[in-house]
Amino acid sequence: MAGDLHCHTTLSDGSLGIEEVIAQAKRVGLDYLAITDHDTLSSSNRAKILAERYDIEVIPAVELSAWDKERNQKVHILCYAPQKPDRLEGLCLKSCQIRRECAKEMLEKVMELYPITEEMVYKYAKSSKSLYKSHIMRALINYGYATEFYGPINDELFKYPNGKCLVQREYPDVKFVVDLIHSSKGVAVMAHPYHFGNIELLEELVAEGKLDGIEVNHHSANDEQKAYLTKLCKDNDLIMTGGSDFHGLYNDRVTYIGSNICDDENIEKLKKLIHINSQKANKTVPKTEE
Repeated sequence: MAGDLHCHTTLSDGSLGIEEVIAQAKRVGLDYLAITDHDTLSSSNRAKILAERYDIEVIPAVELSAWDKERNQKVHILCYAPQKPDRLEGLCLKSCQIRRECAKEMLEKVMELYPITEEMVYKYAKSSKSLYKSHIMRALINYGYATEFYGPINDELFKYPNGKCLVQREYPDVKFVVDLIHSSKGVAVMAHPYHFGNIELLEELVAEGKLDGIEVNHHSANDEQKAYLTKLCKDNDLIMTGGSDFHGLYNDRVTYIGSNICDDENIEKLKKLIHINSQKANKTVPKTEE
């Protein structure tokens, strides 16, 4: 029993559709899959139907954008199986709006440097809730101005912190995001802590008891770093998740569905917590006798 708990589709910055991702997960022998598109749960209904067709369990999920205001850093929080997903709707809409505003400014800057149009770029983002740098790079590649997604052109335009066309704004405060996940009766897991250098924040959130788990098995962490995250989880009784962070054509390295997974023990811990949250969400308050 194994699961890939971090995958993206065309609803955000992945290149494959929901069915293609689910079919591939089944093809490589996974039992569980979580589609974690950025700031949207739009895959949930479609994925539920397809999960039955392909005989694989798909856990509703979303990767939420947040900001560590104390350290001025971006951070991603994975939310699994929110029992009251409507409570996340406003947050998702706000984050998607921030991303769209940044992308619009970045595209305007790129169009000053290269003779491409908005139509050339937006055709690659038809299904997505936002426009992403990868969509802009795809247009540049398609029209011959670059030959790879993460080569020198991408670095010149978008590399943090000095890319010519990079535009960033703060997302909602991370502690607010985690609290909202718990309000929605979802499971809160910090995604790839080493990817954005969020270790100090991670330790703070763990000490405050705000997280349910940590994404340990991710390509951004080496063996020594994974060992530290594992110890942190065991010492604090947290779920250790894992996922490929699959984006298809837009991967920044070789990674495929199932390349990083969550094992049996932690899948069971996740399912148990989801069940507890479901019971809490459906709990009815008994009427008082008059």
